Amino acid sequence: MIAEAKSLVVPTNFFPKPSSNRPLSGAPVRFNLGFGFKQGSKPSKLLLVVLGHKGNYKMELIRKLSRGCFSDTRRRKGQKVEVESVNGGVDLFDAAAADAKVPPEHLVIMVNGIGGSAADWRYAAQQFVKRLPDKVIVHRSECNSSKLTFDGVDQMGERLAGEVMEVVKRWPEVHKISFVAHSLGGLVARYAIGRLYELFPKMEPAGLSGNGSSGGDLKDSTQNLEQHFEARVAGLEPMNFITFATPHLGSRGHRQLPILCGLPFLERRVSQSAHWVVGRSGKHLFLTDNDEGKPPLLLQMVNDSDDLKFISALRSFKRRVAYANANYDYVVGWRTSSIRRQHELPKSNLLVVDGKYPHVVYVEREATKNILNGTSSAVGKQAADLEEEMIRGLTQVAWERVDVSFHESKQRYIAHNTIQVKSYWFNSDGADVVLHMIDNFLL
Repeated sequence: MIAEAKSLVVPTNFFPKPSSNRPLSGAPVRFNLGFGFKQGSKPSKLLLVVLGHKGNYKMELIRKLSRGCFSDTRRRKGQKVEVESVNGGVDLFDAAAADAKVPPEHLVIMVNGIGGSAADWRYAAQQFVKRLPDKVIVHRSECNSSKLTFDGVDQMGERLAGEVMEVVKRWPEVHKISFVAHSLGGLVARYAIGRLYELFPKMEPAGLSGNGSSGGDLKDSTQNLEQHFEARVAGLEPMNFITFATPHLGSRGHRQLPILCGLPFLERRVSQSAHWVVGRSGKHLFLTDNDEGKPPLLLQMVNDSDDLKFISALRSFKRRVAYANANYDYVVGWRTSSIRRQHELPKSNLLVVDGKYPHVVYVEREATKNILNGTSSAVGKQAADLEEEMIRGLTQVAWERVDVSFHESKQRYIAHNTIQVKSYWFNSDGADVVLHMIDNFLL
């Protein structure tokens, strides 16, 4: 439990001059602080709840306090500090690393799935900071939790984009950004990066402006333009975009929602009524939305639009990785989570068992499948056409596919949550999958 919060008024001269150009006002800054320990956690895990922070004040306050009564624990490697914002979300970082001369520069945004919350990624966030203490700051998003996940991919994406911008303001030291998302959260993250995508002029040395062009060829001009700009997401360098059991192709079609056992009449009925249970998100997942006469949102999201650069944003990341359950996921099918056609799924004789990652059974690196291939004849023509169009759009960029199987696990029937270790008590067998993600994370 968190101890009762107490108000603390801090004069502005308490803070050193901030690293940014933001001026300090003459008025004191008021913080509402609650110090305590999470129930059931080790005493070394300090929780700070910071309400009403501005700019660099939060970080400087933590550093000041840690030099005082918490100085003995602060400098221990692996001392994790959580900072929870009143606006939602939890930042997790290593106290000693954050207080170093060169603090972590990589921000990892973790996004929950439908009906979830920031707590869903607690285990994975802790492993990130434990294994990469001087490299990453992890933010577990909270802006789309519980019933808010029924509002639709677009509204959730807008909220996530706003939350990410607030987090970036809180951490002026970061220069890189990655996203890790589960289930519906992967679609929300794809929408958000389309909103956060920008092109920034490159800082080039004098004399390398490239004004020696010899021709007026349009293609050369376009390439020259691209060479002088660099893509940014939320103003940061995009690195990893990673999804776990995300229905990239939606839930419409043969066995895309495996719990329906591929029965056509059930798939049709659920497609027509999903919005009664999960709101606009159901319409988006089953591609039944037609707002203002536009195509389904997931179909729009496989290309750039006028104001949302969905594919350009995806392309800007150094890596795109899709972790997918090959079996026992009754919520998201293998095809939709791995962005493949039926005949492209690995055959059982190709699946292997890795001693270090026993549940990772197949890894396909940097694969693109943007060619016309046949589709399953078991699905309706309209669903097949939509699925094919989404596959072609999404595979304009290269994806790594990581296939996971909990076939030998007692937790296999809850594979959809086990793949991300939503709760360590119930989903601990997915720990090797989280480890695989961290070990291959591009810094």
